[in-house]
Amino acid sequence: MIPRLETERLILREYRPEDFEAFAAIMADPDVTRYLHGQPMARSDAWRLLAGSIGHWTLRGYGTWAVERKTDGAFIGRVGLVNPEGWPGLEVGWTLGKPYWGNGYATEAARASLGYAFLTQPVDRMLSCIDPHNKASQAVALRLGESKGPRRDIIISGKAYVADIWSISRAEWRAQNA
Repeated sequence: MIPRLETERLILREYRPEDFEAFAAIMADPDVTRYLHGQPMARSDAWRLLAGSIGHWTLRGYGTWAVERKTDGAFIGRVGLVNPEGWPGLEVGWTLGKPYWGNGYATEAARASLGYAFLTQPVDRMLSCIDPHNKASQAVALRLGESKGPRRDIIISGKAYVADIWSISRAEWRAQNA
């Protein structure tokens, strides 16, 4: 049910039970979660998040992928399409483990996810909800061709988080990929 995408260096694939340990470690890292949840995530919360990511595919027909590095098979994070109840729209999002930052992996995987979205979903615009202080994710959004839009509160587990809504239209994406 979950399609497999490949880029030059990465495989975007279904989650496997053996991914959980690496996923839990990523979500327990305060540097990773600083702009996501504000604090490290407990193993039980990481489990629920991973299960929710898998369930997203059943409920929406799209979701995030486990990102595997081709050279060594390492699980490096999750990237893909997010649109939970109450979200401002279909989002392309990325969360990678800290050891994998700064290598262009987020951009590479997000670009593949963005292409998948525009080729399979009837949306005119894709979003990325980014904390106003998260300069690294803003740089990824710029490399994807997204532009910064309005600021709004995003509600996660009943708590409001401030996010800038970055976006790219289908027409902009098409022109960029012509």
